[in-house]
Amino acid sequence: MNLRIHPGRPYGAVTAPPSKSLAHRLLLCAGLSAGESRVRGIRLSDDLRATIDCLRALGARVELDGDTAIVQGADPRLAASAVLPCNACGSTLRFFLPLCLLGRAPMTLTGTETLLQRPLTVYESLCRAQGLRFERAHEGITVQGPLSPGAFDIPGTLSSQFVSGLLFALPLLQSESTLRLLPPVESRPYIDLTLQALREFGLQMTVEDDRFRIPGGQRYRPRDCAVEGDASNAAFLDALNLIGGDVTVRGLNPDSLQGDRIYHSCFQQLQAGFAQFDLADCPDLAPVLFAAAALLHGGRFTGTARLRIKESDRGAAMQQELRKFGCSIELDENSVTVPACALHAPTAPLDGHNDHRIVMALAVLACKFGGVLCGADAVNKSYPAFFDDLKALHMEVEPCNGSVTAAF
Repeated sequence: MNLRIHPGRPYGAVTAPPSKSLAHRLLLCAGLSAGESRVRGIRLSDDLRATIDCLRALGARVELDGDTAIVQGADPRLAASAVLPCNACGSTLRFFLPLCLLGRAPMTLTGTETLLQRPLTVYESLCRAQGLRFERAHEGITVQGPLSPGAFDIPGTLSSQFVSGLLFALPLLQSESTLRLLPPVESRPYIDLTLQALREFGLQMTVEDDRFRIPGGQRYRPRDCAVEGDASNAAFLDALNLIGGDVTVRGLNPDSLQGDRIYHSCFQQLQAGFAQFDLADCPDLAPVLFAAAALLHGGRFTGTARLRIKESDRGAAMQQELRKFGCSIELDENSVTVPACALHAPTAPLDGHNDHRIVMALAVLACKFGGVLCGADAVNKSYPAFFDDLKALHMEVEPCNGSVTAAF
């Protein structure tokens, strides 16, 4: 889907979409509970559909009633052989793979080519150490348990999704396990979100710094719970104020454990002058912060190595697209430098790189300078209503039919 965004001044109030990160976790906990749970505040996206489809593949029943998911959980240890469609969602793949190792039946996790190329070294090494099946093929990844309790060490620089995946699975083993994160540890706020969801569904574990003691033989208890507003996606809405908008974003929890809640502080520092940030704990903010830095006084960002293995190579994608606005950013192995720039209307159609966060960051700039945005439907991954919300904020957004180059 290609859209033309006309320059304007966004204004009004908008409610932040529910947190995709927390929704994944609450749905998964509900799907592992022996009984019926209700998870309120669900706004479907491609990623959440993947998690729901995988829960159903493991035997859980999930029904949607408005924004509420009614979930009858199932025991993955008893599941028959199944195919779990993870689509393009890294969280779904890494959360469910350890659950698929709990039973004796072979399980195949499928997904897009890009997803199946993402690193899974932690799980491959674990399976090798315990003599478990782990097979990669073009059509998917097949694993087979049963996983045994033990002591698990994970490098803290790898994705926190590996840690969360094991934290979901290990309490269901017969005896105690330990999980140790080898420093330095990145993306700790996402691990804290997992611990929050586990506690809400009755799981207990002892956390001492970067070491987790996880008793076995536990049960997930069904709950009625709600998903709070998403700081990650709210950042793109709040960024509209940086282009001269008057936008109020509602529905955020000021006491949230979401690491991306720091975007408020980041924006303030960028407005004050050239600023420096470490993105190790909040990589999803990178595209909107790069855009904001280019718009304002520039900035230097460290902890960016992981951006290369997101939905796109986010540093390279933003480098390519910001050049169209007149800004040349510098990429290094683990840092990105964005100079202060005199931005102008883009000189060519903008490419979303099949990445929802790249699309939304470019849309913010297009709201000020105008532009044609190609591949805008990538927002369906996490925030399908994004462009509807832009329209509600009095921005003119319309389909771009025919030749994009000609229309531009």
